[in-house]
Amino acid sequence: MASMRAPSLMGSSIYSSSRSRRETMIRATINMPKLQNGNLSPYLPKLTTRGWVEELELRSGYTNTTTNTKVSDPMVIAKLYMIMETIADRVEMHKNIGEQRNNWNSLLLTSINTITLTASMMTGMAAMSGGGAPLLALKLSSTSLFLAVTGMLFVMNKIQPSQLAEEQRNAARLFKQLHEEIRTTVSIGTPTLDDVKEAMDKVLALDKAYPLPLLGVMLEKFPKTVEPARWWPEKEQKQAHKGKDEEDYLRLGGKALKLNKALAISGPLLTGLAAVGSALVGTTSCGSFAVVLGIVAGALSSVVNTLEHGGQVGMVFEMYRSNAGFFRLMEESIESNLKEREVEKRENGEMFEMKVALQLGRSLSELRDLATCSSIKGVANHEFASKLF
Repeated sequence: MASMRAPSLMGSSIYSSSRSRRETMIRATINMPKLQNGNLSPYLPKLTTRGWVEELELRSGYTNTTTNTKVSDPMVIAKLYMIMETIADRVEMHKNIGEQRNNWNSLLLTSINTITLTASMMTGMAAMSGGGAPLLALKLSSTSLFLAVTGMLFVMNKIQPSQLAEEQRNAARLFKQLHEEIRTTVSIGTPTLDDVKEAMDKVLALDKAYPLPLLGVMLEKFPKTVEPARWWPEKEQKQAHKGKDEEDYLRLGGKALKLNKALAISGPLLTGLAAVGSALVGTTSCGSFAVVLGIVAGALSSVVNTLEHGGQVGMVFEMYRSNAGFFRLMEESIESNLKEREVEKRENGEMFEMKVALQLGRSLSELRDLATCSSIKGVANHEFASKLF
């Protein structure tokens, strides 16, 4: 009986325990606070439901999420990429045309000097000829060559191939710089339509500053006054005081311009005098003087042309003008950042300071020392800002 009673008592005990647990759970459920609108988030652990693909898209900024992350408009991105493609084409165009115009300078200079020296030799040979047909042939040949060289020099001095080549080199470099700026904006920023408009304005400003055609829109090679090159969009603002570096480059550019003008006038003038001298060879009135004039003027013309185009004086003038424009652009950029009222449109102060220091070829400490010296009234600062040019 004892053995039969034991299982019944054990089963009764198990049943009682199970019943007690169920009653406890039921009471807990009844007493549980009611949830509003089925919101379980306060009572459940936070779960990350975003997959790794969505995470990458969120970090890149090109996904349409419900978070506060700014999303770039796909149409804006497409427009910026189109502008970048156009800029890349501009770079190749300016690069190729720059090489072509540099070849113009070398080939024209070599041809003109060769023709000039040949005409001078023919003038001397005409003076030594006995007369008759040989004299007439040599006179006509040398005179024709001098006149042809004079016309070629007028054209060459007008277009200044060395200066044209420097313009195209500057344009290619600046278009590459603009291409990288847009690439950076697309990569790490959230571009807007304002960025598209700004990029378009910069492209058009560069096209205006460094035109590709020669007829009609070519830059004036002998301007009355030397002004800094301008390849950025103009903004309405007060005229800034010129810095020391800009004034120095404008002064040097003025000297290069005066030298180039003198050489450009002297070359055709000498070849014209040589043509007159060669035409008068063999005449009784001024035969010996005509020979000297033809030979000496022709030789001096070759020297002048070599100095002007071989020395690329026009390229030097354009380099000085471009350097002055660089400092004008830097001055306007600093002023526009200081005057910008909207904080979001300003450049980061530390980043802007580092960019200015790198552009001037200085360290941050050197840049700050320069700014401190420039801000002290009554202290003359004889140091140039740039250590790069």
